[in-house]
Amino acid sequence: MTRGMVLGALLMVGALSLGVTASQQDEEIVVEVEQLEDNLFVLRGGGGNSAAFVTSDGVVLVDTKVPGWGQPLIDKIAELTSNPVTTIINTHTHFDHVSGNVDFPTAVDIVAHENTGRLMREWNDISGLGFAGDNIFAENDGQGIATRTFSDRMTLGSGVDQVDLYYFGRGHTGGDSWVVFPSLRTVHAGDMFAGKSMPLLDANNGGSGVDFPETLRNAHRTLTGVDRIITGHSTQMTRDDLAEFADFVDGFVAAVRTAKDAGQTADQFTWQVPAEYDGYAEPTADRLKANADVIFAELP
Repeated sequence: MTRGMVLGALLMVGALSLGVTASQQDEEIVVEVEQLEDNLFVLRGGGGNSAAFVTSDGVVLVDTKVPGWGQPLIDKIAELTSNPVTTIINTHTHFDHVSGNVDFPTAVDIVAHENTGRLMREWNDISGLGFAGDNIFAENDGQGIATRTFSDRMTLGSGVDQVDLYYFGRGHTGGDSWVVFPSLRTVHAGDMFAGKSMPLLDANNGGSGVDFPETLRNAHRTLTGVDRIITGHSTQMTRDDLAEFADFVDGFVAAVRTAKDAGQTADQFTWQVPAEYDGYAEPTADRLKANADVIFAELP
């Protein structure tokens, strides 16, 4: 599938990238910068939100967007600091978070959860979408695939430069990393918390609707030193927002469970965002059906 076809499909189903449009691919690529701290920046556009953490001897970059956005990221970061990118952390395997990896020098260390490292090689279609995006890694002889992986936790650097990586369980995929900057009390949650909307459940890449709420609660219980959350596709959130999001996802899973117990099929299932979740977007029919399919398959 070509990049244009992928982006068109994203628009039709309201899937992964909330900010990418076909027209953007035909115009000059613009990386928008939001400065959170003297040494922490959110880089928007071209897929998932990237974060650049400037350390004493290099830049730790979280996620690298859709194909063609790696070099623009390199150029934009060079405007912010003279330090080179030394480490890339990928929150998960989806093309709108990893494809820019291939544009960085081979000396850059690429870190991800062990499941994500495997899934980068498999490049499975995304559940509910029926495509995976151009296999940028196959096109580049494996360049850009994670060079270091972890199972439950990993620490990079120390002191004010420390970065902690956590895996709390399945949810959006089976390899979602939470990237914590302890000195700044900030975490990048990737698409485990893409924003206040229905998450995408990618069972083809190890995701789980049934496990999702407990994974979120595990993160909330563990990350007590975090005040600010960089989301996968939206604005910054708080720990209170994360707790609310866990309840939101839990309520959706419970509604699917009730429907199945009542003898309904996934095709018959209907649902609307409860009134108490003010500001949450209503899911598209395609997203609702795809997620119901995943959860129905998981339930006994």
